[in-house]
Amino acid sequence: MTETTGGRLHIPIHLRWGDLDAFNHVNNATMLKLLEEARVRAFWAPREGETAPSTAVLDSGLHSGVLTLIARQEIEYLAPVPYRREPLDVQIWFGRLGGSSIEVCYEVCGPITDPEPEVFARATGVVVKVDAATGRPMKLSAEERAAWEPFLGEPITFGHRR
Repeated sequence: MTETTGGRLHIPIHLRWGDLDAFNHVNNATMLKLLEEARVRAFWAPREGETAPSTAVLDSGLHSGVLTLIARQEIEYLAPVPYRREPLDVQIWFGRLGGSSIEVCYEVCGPITDPEPEVFARATGVVVKVDAATGRPMKLSAEERAAWEPFLGEPITFGHRR
């Protein structure tokens, strides 16, 4: 189930035991996969019978002729992510909507059931909408902007930039 509160999407993502590395924590490669899973759930339009958040307006099929490519990603780790049975709460909002790109902001937190969930990591990614045939950027549609504007918020300021 996806919830929206405070201008953020809350995407529950379960860890698998295999997501932990030899040091018993989620490493950077796995963190990128967790962020990807949350992003796909937030953006890709549901198939018949599926539920999805209001932001899920992108056609997920390759036949659509539209690609969403990652132009940049940055992660700041605040604490090791332990294995838990409850899903992580990956919070998503948008720092910026450009002509053909969006800045996606994330906080990876402890389960939403925790009274004060710990923030394990913060991240940003720039996603560019591209025409699959030409490889050229495509303008965000009015439908996409309408779906995403309610989730515009302050972009993340990383600690090493302060």
